[in-house]
Amino acid sequence: MMTFFPKTNIDFLKYRKVYFTISALIFVLGIYLFATKGLNMGVDFTGGTMVQVKFEQSVDMAKVREALTQTGSESELQSYGDNTYAVREKGAEGNIDEVQARVEKALDTLNVPYVVQQTNFVGPSVGQDMTERAVWAIILSLVFIIIYVAFRFSNILWGTSGVIALFHDLFVMAVAFAITQREIDLVVVAAFLTVAGFSINDTIVIFDRIRENMRLHPRASLGELINLSINETLSRTVITSITVVGSLFILYFFGGEALNSFSFAMLVGCICGFYTTVALTTPLVYVWSHGGESRENVSAAPVRKAVEAPKTEKADKPAPVQTAASSKKSVRKSRRNRR
Repeated sequence: MMTFFPKTNIDFLKYRKVYFTISALIFVLGIYLFATKGLNMGVDFTGGTMVQVKFEQSVDMAKVREALTQTGSESELQSYGDNTYAVREKGAEGNIDEVQARVEKALDTLNVPYVVQQTNFVGPSVGQDMTERAVWAIILSLVFIIIYVAFRFSNILWGTSGVIALFHDLFVMAVAFAITQREIDLVVVAAFLTVAGFSINDTIVIFDRIRENMRLHPRASLGELINLSINETLSRTVITSITVVGSLFILYFFGGEALNSFSFAMLVGCICGFYTTVALTTPLVYVWSHGGESRENVSAAPVRKAVEAPKTEKADKPAPVQTAASSKKSVRKSRRNRR
């Protein structure tokens, strides 16, 4: 099997206070941004006007998007195939005619015949329903992840720490969207849920290795087992993350405008997921299992000593003491053998 970091011996738990401090600062920054700038919710959540048009000839989606950009308003473009497109724009119900006129003026510059099939207004009630469904989808996914991890590893602390790491990833993604003011639509919500599955997968791999090492090294402490397990799975974690992030970079730069926000959300979430898997999930398990500060040395090196200890005891086992009775028996046996 390919290894990226062979035989590493890094003490990850040593810097757990640094990890917790970084996460706390990100949390404070996020609360400040949500209170001041807020999130830029898309038409799916806020409501607006949708104009559906169908071209009589094939037209490039990039050209349609460029023509709409010239109007100076922010529009979402979605392709339905068969040269049919839906243009969505945020606004009040009274602006339907104004939005339709602006869209038609932009599409006329393409010099391609088209027909406006329908113009509808998506009300705030529909947007609120979308918001509630998205929030419930995320909450239920986190709850079921807790149940699954707790059942698989017979410890609710492990499942809780994994879900806290997932919430951390989703929170960082939301902070990134608050900073850049990108629109959040249903496609971005799908990216949030995808990152949750990706992140918990890495966490379960490390938890599996910890459980396996508990059987192989019963004399080792929890801190030693955690460090050993992270080091043993580090190569797999790095290779997986680099592969996914590399693909997302290509999708971000060459995937087009339609996938730009999705790939951006996935990029932020996967990079943060690698961090939380190594630096947040297992340190939380360790701190909760010890009730706070540790009184033991959590270096990964002592694990080898714990494994080698039984061999040393066996080699240094003292020879049985020979009593007077046993010496007499051995003399009698030697005399019989001579006869």
